[in-house]
Amino acid sequence: MATYDLEEQEQIAEIKAWWKQYGNLLLGIVTAASIGVIAWQGWNWYQRNQAAQASMVYGVLQKAVRENDAQRIKTATGELLEKYGSTAYAPMAALSAAKAMFAAGDTKTASLQLVWVVEHGKDELRDLARLRLAAVLLDEKAYDEALKQLAGNTTGGFAVRFLGSRGDVLSAQGKTAEARAAYQEALVRLDEGDKTGKGKNTLQDRQANAAFREMLELKLDALGESS
Repeated sequence: MATYDLEEQEQIAEIKAWWKQYGNLLLGIVTAASIGVIAWQGWNWYQRNQAAQASMVYGVLQKAVRENDAQRIKTATGELLEKYGSTAYAPMAALSAAKAMFAAGDTKTASLQLVWVVEHGKDELRDLARLRLAAVLLDEKAYDEALKQLAGNTTGGFAVRFLGSRGDVLSAQGKTAEARAAYQEALVRLDEGDKTGKGKNTLQDRQANAAFREMLELKLDALGESS
């Protein structure tokens, strides 16, 4: 049996006393940390698994869109939104489905998909959905609802597009002066973006901006000179 001198016995007694007072707390902290690590790893696995499954359903959706298969589009999109709504594929799927449904004349389904993205999407995807939903509402002559979608802040280069769409709605309402002001402000912001280089500056973006500028100028001409 091991023997200890007086100093060693005192150290052992201090350790035992410390462990008696703090041992359970230390074990609790270690256990909680271990559970936290396991939970984090489990969550990461779950997220990767969800994304992998969502990508497969998204592939089915894209094939259905190419083939104009409305029923499969609705089925695949419904599955993505219901089971994988937290993944990045869900808002992209809803936008694709909305575009296909609108082209097929099913504006009700298109609107529902866009509303989902507005409520659950983030940043650019959400703003794109707002812009497209406003266009659908304009087509349905739901002018006040369209203007609500175009109100508030936007991300990236969407502000100019929102102003252009706002002008379209106001023009349809017969509010010529307000429509003209919206188109003019859109042109100003478009020019400012080109000068400062704040927006994207690829050849495709420059061409898109030039086409959008021409369209705004045509719409202003159609409204006539301000009084």
